[in-house]
Amino acid sequence: MAEGEQDRQISEVVAKQRSRLRNFIRSRVPDDADAEDLLQEVFYELVEANRLLMPIEYVTGWLFRVARNRITDWFRKKKPELFSDEAVEDEDGELLRMEDLLPSPDAGPEAEYFRNLLLEELEDALDELPDEQREVFLAHELEGRSFKELSAENGVSVNTLLSRKRYAVLHLRERLQSVYEEFSEFTKKK
Repeated sequence: MAEGEQDRQISEVVAKQRSRLRNFIRSRVPDDADAEDLLQEVFYELVEANRLLMPIEYVTGWLFRVARNRITDWFRKKKPELFSDEAVEDEDGELLRMEDLLPSPDAGPEAEYFRNLLLEELEDALDELPDEQREVFLAHELEGRSFKELSAENGVSVNTLLSRKRYAVLHLRERLQSVYEEFSEFTKKK
């Protein structure tokens, strides 16, 4: 096959699959720039495979498999921001880490289990929030920043920020209700 023909075929595949592949990646990677980088990596691999004359029978399936692999690699490289690393101020102005608000890991295996479960569930629930809701929730609840300050900084109205936080709280409440009930049962037994 002539090089010009190969280039034409690759261009057709890219044009045909770009939108579906971008949506696939974007649904799994929260940042648009990272998603676009991953998309470019997938197409780069297609070009390289073509140059090496690797036979690819089902191009669409191959592209999505490569995309899944690149997404997995991206998450492995990315250092997660752990909710447990955040701190809050108590009434006396002392910083308390989230770890201090949870059952002590020294209180036995059940307490350690619930401690880990609570942290994981909370982090997962926060990750499920849309970026805008998560950011306003964390800024207001953990950093203690006012809605007025956030509004001035981001150019978003106070009412919009209040609404975003409200939706975040509703989601977190619903999402963490079963864990809370399980934890409550555990603490009643102690």
